[in-house]
Amino acid sequence: MKGTAITIYPSLSLPPFYSTSTTPPSCSSHPARFQRFHSPGARLITLSCRGARLCSLQGSKALRGGKSFVLEAGKVTMAEVDSREEGENEGALLGSEIENNSRPRRIALFVEPSPFAYVSGYKNRFQNFIRCLREMGDEVMVVTTHEGVPQEFHGAKIIGSWSFPCPWYQKVPLSLALSPRIISEVARFKPDIIHASSPGVMVFGALIIAKLLCVPIVMSYHTHVPVYIPRYTFSWLVKPMWLIIKFLHRAADLTLVPSAAIARDLLAARVTAANKIRLWNKGVDSEKFHPRYRSHKMRLRLSNGEPEKPLIVHVGRLGVEKSLDFLKRLMDKLPDARIAFIGDGPYREELEKMFEGMPAVFTGMLGGEELSQAYASGDVFVMPSESETLGLVVLEAMSSGIPVVAVHAGGIPDIIPEDQDGKTSHLYNPGDLEDCLSKLRPLLLNKVLRETMGKAAREEMEKYDWKAATRKIRNEQYNAAIWFWRKNRAQLLRPLQWLAKRIFPSPHVTYR
Repeated sequence: MKGTAITIYPSLSLPPFYSTSTTPPSCSSHPARFQRFHSPGARLITLSCRGARLCSLQGSKALRGGKSFVLEAGKVTMAEVDSREEGENEGALLGSEIENNSRPRRIALFVEPSPFAYVSGYKNRFQNFIRCLREMGDEVMVVTTHEGVPQEFHGAKIIGSWSFPCPWYQKVPLSLALSPRIISEVARFKPDIIHASSPGVMVFGALIIAKLLCVPIVMSYHTHVPVYIPRYTFSWLVKPMWLIIKFLHRAADLTLVPSAAIARDLLAARVTAANKIRLWNKGVDSEKFHPRYRSHKMRLRLSNGEPEKPLIVHVGRLGVEKSLDFLKRLMDKLPDARIAFIGDGPYREELEKMFEGMPAVFTGMLGGEELSQAYASGDVFVMPSESETLGLVVLEAMSSGIPVVAVHAGGIPDIIPEDQDGKTSHLYNPGDLEDCLSKLRPLLLNKVLRETMGKAAREEMEKYDWKAATRKIRNEQYNAAIWFWRKNRAQLLRPLQWLAKRIFPSPHVTYR
């Protein structure tokens, strides 16, 4: 009997999966090469099949007792990050083992607090994510806290779950989302995958429902709670919180993080396997946040009637964890400058007292075109927060054409990398007032310099798009989660399969 061979290139990034143009390989008389998986220096894996049957690759080991399956493979070279936790070679899912990643899916999102009522950095992320998923043809159900939620959002069904105020963190609404009504609603929806925001209380409900319905679960880590705990409660709670985070994310099939800095923190804490941590790419609405929204009327409002003075703007939630007291120290050194706080939060009253008698304006919450105008009408955006997991407001400011002076901490360096520092915006050392002033003063005093840097910032932000970020999650990261879920399920079933083979042995067939 003739043997035929298929040669593929293994990917250095696991788990591998097909692009929409990839078709299942079959054993034909011609070798098939999948350039989708090609990586420099990767060794070839050859599948040799006897007979015109579909081949599947099961890791780096040949199937024992297979009728006519031979796997010839050298040692596969894996990416360091993918092999750190597990010293085994992961296999490719071929043929029917993975669906075409362009087909519509049913996606159940568990988001806490609500992206429709709660003001936070991830509000824009989830709203744009839901919108883009719907535009790509997916059915979406959103389970979130009940206050202020619409019945639907861009065609996505919204289910409000009874919530209660968080006793330890600024009365943020929380919900377990594990009522019989929620379970039955999600079961009727028949999700292909569950995606939950973490950490929080609702994520426990999402995890239990995913296990009950036997579907893959992805967790996206948005709030770096161990950093916030000492500011709001007791420092001794940090270790228990890390244990909770580890429990949740080790039970998940994939973890999404908003920045490389957060990924490093999770890896250092050994929260989950390195190859199960993936980046949720940044995105910004470059049409909504655009230099064309610069408005003299808005500038008059933000500068308290002194538009000719240098104007610093800060947009975001006013919370104690945002290090906003640093801006008071900054303004003490800049008597000719004006500052505008756009946003609201539990720290606002204390901030207003702190800035009493100083040239500071507090606008409260702004939205729509007013928010676009507020960004574009300033001279420089200053971001002192050291606890940002990403910093979407920095993206929006740069997209609006104004330079940013931000602390070199958290996820901000992902937005302003080393090669862009000083070109599109500036980073300063955490807590270093003089370093911040040395970068801020020239921008406030030199109109040409800040316009040049603002233009460069705008051009850089035009590269990022919410649709592209969503497409990567939908077509790549969700597929990776499904791959890990199937692998874990196969491992759990292996003892039962072994037992079944012993009880019901297959007949021996001799081929001539």
